[in-house]
Amino acid sequence: MADTMQFDLVSPERSLMSAQVKSVQLPGADGDMTAMPNHAPVITTLRPGVLKVETEKGTEEFVVTGGFAELGESLSVLAERAVPRGDVDQATYEAMVDEAQTSYYQTKETFKNEPGPVDDAAKLLADMVAVGTHIGLSPKQPSL
Repeated sequence: MADTMQFDLVSPERSLMSAQVKSVQLPGADGDMTAMPNHAPVITTLRPGVLKVETEKGTEEFVVTGGFAELGESLSVLAERAVPRGDVDQATYEAMVDEAQTSYYQTKETFKNEPGPVDDAAKLLADMVAVGTHIGLSPKQPSL
């Protein structure tokens, strides 16, 4: 039984990590999950949150805004946007929340009589706001 598995984290801009890891905690759209070696194969979508990677050298964290994860013999995460936790300051975090809020307003305007997409956009915004609490930053309070 292997103690580690291959993990790759990429965003449209760059590859953020490629390493052998012990485990990865994912902010799954249907709930948080921990991927470990020999995990059953699964594909899941991600919600905004903190992705925690445990390596032989310690834990690394990344803030993700969404994306997909494919787990088989290895784990590949294709993030919409991913930023190392250490690079997320108050201004960066507020810009991420502002993007989610703008998306919410646009969705609300486009889908006036369709609650599904508007509810999804509101949840995305709420999840992005919650990330700040998790990493110790406080957002400007969005107005829904």
